[in-house]
Amino acid sequence: MDKARRIETVCREHGVALAAAALRFCTGHPAVVSVIPGAARPEEVDATIAAFDAEIPRAFWRDLRERSLIDPEAPVPATD
Repeated sequence: MDKARRIETVCREHGVALAAAALRFCTGHPAVVSVIPGAARPEEVDATIAAFDAEIPRAFWRDLRERSLIDPEAPVPATD
């Protein structure tokens, strides 16, 4: 839980929703060609689409690495 709270802190600092970061992180690896998140209601589909469309700055991923919240070698989504 401590790590999740620290990631949330970085999210707040960069204006990034945690859900958006989580969804986008998995798309950073070149072996991932699709992500199929679950949704039970139409508004959840809308929220997922918004999360995928959210701008996530490179500095966000850099800060996660610098704070040892993700592996320094972990691929991250292309941004900016």
